[in-house]
Amino acid sequence: MDGQNRKDIYPGLEVGIILKKDQRSGNVTYGIVKDLLTSSLFHSRGIKVRLDDGQVGRVCEIVED
Repeated sequence: MDGQNRKDIYPGLEVGIILKKDQRSGNVTYGIVKDLLTSSLFHSRGIKVRLDDGQVGRVCEIVED
């Protein structure tokens, strides 16, 4: 899953996000979703979320067990 569909993402899920400052380099930051910030059902660049530690970015991958 690539994080473009809002229905796939929920608080407590472990995800990889790309922060605004890392968009060029593509560095991925991992964490647990606290809030969903994108209200639309789909976003081509990834749903924007806030992690438990306060960092905000777009989901690029969903970490599966």
